[in-house]
Amino acid sequence: MKGYELKAILGKNIKFFRYRMEYSQADLAEKADISITFLSNIERGLKYPKPDTLLKLAESLEINVYELFKTDIIPDDNKKLINRLSEDITYKVNQAMESVFKQYLR
Repeated sequence: MKGYELKAILGKNIKFFRYRMEYSQADLAEKADISITFLSNIERGLKYPKPDTLLKLAESLEINVYELFKTDIIPDDNKKLINRLSEDITYKVNQAMESVFKQYLR
């Protein structure tokens, strides 16, 4: 397995467990004592956390560290749902940000 594949698996699993716990990125970032930006980068497979951060993330999600690296954690139909929700949320956030910028940059 290549490094980028491992980062992608880790990111998807963190997002899955975060959704399961009904945490926002801000909630999990606060519990794990990391920035929201860093958590976002981890979830998108762009960054890899240090071991102590992995442990904090796992503890915050109430799971064992090894569960963050399992490849069969999300059933295929749930993967499609998670991807669609992620796309929908991103779209809505972008719309809201655009509206705010238009309002305040007039």
